[in-house]
Amino acid sequence: MQLFNKLSFRTKINLGIVAVILVFGVLLAFLVSRVAATAMSGEIKKRGMSLAQSLAPRATNSILALDFLRLKNMVDEVVASSDDIVYTFIQDIRGQVLSHNFKSGFPTMLKDANQIPPGASSHIQLLNAENELIYDFALPVMAGENRLGTVRVGLSRAKAEAAVHRLLLTIFAVSAGVALVAVGLGTLFASTVTRRLNVLRQSAEEMIKGNLALHISPRLERNCWEIRDCHKEECPAYGDTRRRCWNLPGVLCPECRDGSYEEKQAACRECLIYQLNAGDEIQSLAESFEVMAMTLDGHIQELEEAEKSLTRQQQLLKTILDVNPDLVSLQDENLVYQAVNPAFAQFCGWPENEILGRTCAPLFPSEQAAAHQAENMQILQTGGHKSREVPVDKDGEKRWLHMVKVPVYDGDRITGILMAARDITEIKQYQEQLIQSLKMEQLGRLSGGVAHEINTPLCVILGYAQMLLEDIPQDTESYEFLQIIEKQAQICRRIVSDLLSFSRHIESRPEEMDLNGSINEVLDLVRHSFKQDWIDIVPSLAPDLPAIIGDKEKLKQVWLNLLTNAVDSIGQDGTIWVGTRLDPQTNRVQVTVADNGSGIAPENLKKIFDPFFTTKAPGGGTGLGLSVSFGIIHDHQGTITALSPAPGEFWENFDPAKAPVGPGTVFILELPVSREKSLEETFTEAAPAGLPAADQNAV
Repeated sequence: MQLFNKLSFRTKINLGIVAVILVFGVLLAFLVSRVAATAMSGEIKKRGMSLAQSLAPRATNSILALDFLRLKNMVDEVVASSDDIVYTFIQDIRGQVLSHNFKSGFPTMLKDANQIPPGASSHIQLLNAENELIYDFALPVMAGENRLGTVRVGLSRAKAEAAVHRLLLTIFAVSAGVALVAVGLGTLFASTVTRRLNVLRQSAEEMIKGNLALHISPRLERNCWEIRDCHKEECPAYGDTRRRCWNLPGVLCPECRDGSYEEKQAACRECLIYQLNAGDEIQSLAESFEVMAMTLDGHIQELEEAEKSLTRQQQLLKTILDVNPDLVSLQDENLVYQAVNPAFAQFCGWPENEILGRTCAPLFPSEQAAAHQAENMQILQTGGHKSREVPVDKDGEKRWLHMVKVPVYDGDRITGILMAARDITEIKQYQEQLIQSLKMEQLGRLSGGVAHEINTPLCVILGYAQMLLEDIPQDTESYEFLQIIEKQAQICRRIVSDLLSFSRHIESRPEEMDLNGSINEVLDLVRHSFKQDWIDIVPSLAPDLPAIIGDKEKLKQVWLNLLTNAVDSIGQDGTIWVGTRLDPQTNRVQVTVADNGSGIAPENLKKIFDPFFTTKAPGGGTGLGLSVSFGIIHDHQGTITALSPAPGEFWENFDPAKAPVGPGTVFILELPVSREKSLEETFTEAAPAGLPAADQNAV
């Protein structure tokens, strides 16, 4: 046996292959023939059942609709699909034939020739029809759990068997010829070669299954450290019974040389250990197989650890991108999206899986997509990066994005573009508000100075005009001119007063006060003048309203400003409703001033608290009344909100004769009843009056 192992692998194969063919040739031909016949028979049954299973569900609707023409088309279509299909017909639940392919009449003997047993889902019956064997396939037609009928398909066994017979004859002839040629040549060596090859084959199958802990090569009678009586335990080969020393690097034998694998093998072939333990080519292959399995096992373990680490990093990165509110995307060198995060997909309005594989063109408007395309191409060509603020329209609203694009490198080559964009709309709004606040602060200072300079000559003009009115007769033209001068001077004086109120933060005098009382004082003051324009005031003040802490005079100015605005909105013949109530949940009192005037346009509703904003005609107002009121309520830690048109519930207490004639406007003010810190501290910390945010309509 050892001598046999010393022979070359080619020699043993040449000697053994003949014996292998001789012994197994006839057996192989017979087995293949049997397998082929069985497989062909099984294929016939599978094919017939597949045809029946394809026809049964398609016939359901046609049976329910009694569409016999469609049933006939289905039957003819199945028969025409192959020449070995003898017949196809469909029966109803009572066994009546609904459609068939027989041209000369339906043979009644087929009607009950193949019945589906109770509880069975199908049935195959071999029928003998006119000396021809036919596989009959029966399959029920179901509608839910109800059976509507039966589909029957007949396949000719003879035509299928003819092909099987031809195949069997060919295989047998080839096998017999090969066996006759090799019968006398391979008997001696077949068993040994086959056994050793089977070991390698089984080892390969185990490797395919993932079992790399193989021991294929035969165990040595004496290992290298036993032959040399070596006690170098630090040697890699010491104690290793699975691997040969000539396959291991770093062996401490004096004959071994460091270098490439080929140089080591050339040196080991001259070694005594190799000459005693080396086998033939099959054994060498088995040893190499075993070394390969062990090496692969080590590499696979390293790869599994690396894969686990990479998976954890990918999951972490995905989690970071998923929760990141910034828009993040990755495009390849062809500007096709390879990855996006949920924020980017939500902004584009596309599902993530539909964005991948696309370019910018379908995701953005044409002009914006073209700009992105040109910018991205420039980055790919130059390797530079882009950082800019971009205005975009999103759902009819202007948004600002701070966009950063950088190239992605693979070595020295640019392979894509990484884009990150952050929504900075709120920051932009804060910047605009800050700029507007600074403008208003400077404007307040300027208006205060201008008003102060104008006030002195204006008082002189008004004083002399009034003195002249006392001296000039009333029936003269000069008297009328002086009246005009006095009236316009009074208007200028009121404008100057508003400017001074806007520019100066007058020291507040907080005290405990009756809110209803301050409102009634203002109502008593204006009720008579409002009556002259046929404007009614309907108060609805809640009794037992708790006292608040505030500046009575400043709040009276607020009530007067709101009532004056209501009168200006009504003009003549209207109603103003003034109400108070306590909200026990927030512990705040609510003041409501509603009118049935012309209302406020939606585009102006957010601007009414801006300084100098007015919709009145020139000379009708300065646009500072609501701005000053806004600042006073803000100083009192309250809120003021405007609604227009007025909701219908504000008019429930009106007399039907006083029904609203216009859309109306409602101002809702809320003031706290109690505070955690004194009102003096609140007024000290509050911002100067008259400087509300430009885009707000409530504090």
